[in-house]
Amino acid sequence: MTSEDDQNMAESEENRPGGAVPDPDNPGWLCWPHIPPEKFAAQIGVLSFKPEGEGQARVRMQVEDRHMNPGGSIHGGAVMSFIDMALFAGGRCAGMAEGHYVTLEMSTRFLKRGSAGKPLDAVVRINRQTPGGLVFIAGHCEQDGEPCYDFHGTLKRVRDPRDKK
Repeated sequence: MTSEDDQNMAESEENRPGGAVPDPDNPGWLCWPHIPPEKFAAQIGVLSFKPEGEGQARVRMQVEDRHMNPGGSIHGGAVMSFIDMALFAGGRCAGMAEGHYVTLEMSTRFLKRGSAGKPLDAVVRINRQTPGGLVFIAGHCEQDGEPCYDFHGTLKRVRDPRDKK
């Protein structure tokens, strides 16, 4: 592990998404290794993420054949589900305040076809957080360093419905 990886891990302790652990397959990255298989989020596979400087993070999914459409590119639903999850994991790694959030809106533009067998990275940046709990996030997804999707979304911090108070 490099000193940059050590620094990123130290930064990630403060902004670590709930349930995240160091990714054993990717030094310097975090992951959610045990999403229950009956949950929709498990369809994306293991999500890896790490901070990348002030207000920015990188989130990665491993694109498999099960994520593909009949035309041979990543299914739009898989892309948008990944981006939605990247807003949360990437937002938290980038410095989003701790809390329970919901997606208020999200927009995606499809710039280029994504393919199987290569990681898909979302580069996430926080544009603004408000005291009232709104977080405005934007970014793009890339494969092999080439942008293939771009996105923006708005998250809202809400009371966690699992809290019975």
